[in-house]
Amino acid sequence: MIDMEMENGIATIYMNNPPMNVLCTELLMELDSALEELEDDENLRAVIVTGKGRAFVAGADIKEMKDMSFDEAWEFTELGQNVLSRLEELHVPVIAAVNGFALGGGTEVALACDIRIASKAAKFGQPEVNLGVIPGFGGTQRLARCIGPGKAKELIFTGDIISAEEAYNIGLVQHLVKGYQEDDSGEMVKDEKGRPIQDNEPVFKAAMEMAQKIAEKGPVAIENAKVAIKEGIDLPLYEGLEVEAEMFAELFDTEDQKEGMDAFIEKRKPLFKGE
Repeated sequence: MIDMEMENGIATIYMNNPPMNVLCTELLMELDSALEELEDDENLRAVIVTGKGRAFVAGADIKEMKDMSFDEAWEFTELGQNVLSRLEELHVPVIAAVNGFALGGGTEVALACDIRIASKAAKFGQPEVNLGVIPGFGGTQRLARCIGPGKAKELIFTGDIISAEEAYNIGLVQHLVKGYQEDDSGEMVKDEKGRPIQDNEPVFKAAMEMAQKIAEKGPVAIENAKVAIKEGIDLPLYEGLEVEAEMFAELFDTEDQKEGMDAFIEKRKPLFKGE
């Protein structure tokens, strides 16, 4: 259900629960184990999360949820929240390569990532109210922090599903790339039923290019920047500035800071070691 690949310090996590990569208990536990492994990897520089097939994550497993009691639902939402918090709190940047449907839990997975790159084939939304429930894996909290409470309330209260283009326009997504196969003239290739054929390669390529760019930077500096943003964003400005000052000053006890500044003065590319 979770496939993971590692190359040059960049881990790619594939959601692989056909046909739509829904979040069930087994998948969440596998994801938790994968994240635990990554937490201890000193050579890790970035993580990409994406889906196999047509979907990124098309939601949580409704068949598993439909007969849950209060206690079982509490346990399920707690598992999902804990796993996505673990994803959010990884010490390296996490990039969501949203290749297709990212509904309900799928939008929540994307929100737990630091940066979201979407294929034009992607769809976003929190349609849980159509099932008589609400987002339970962090959607009510992260979505409002990401796009503002008014727009978050609109999407959660209506259950509307939005296009990748609209997700980009409201700030849910940072980059938008091609999502369908094209012929030599730039026209979309369609299947026998006249539907455009989805192409996951552009969004994965864009995410990998960004991950590689990040991997070349000072890893301790990236980690401290992530901490400063996360810890400071909900604080009053003067307290956030104190967090930034501490994260900034800490870096002057690292070999990476000395290497980075020496390399700049010597007009060469720095060789960071994460120390």
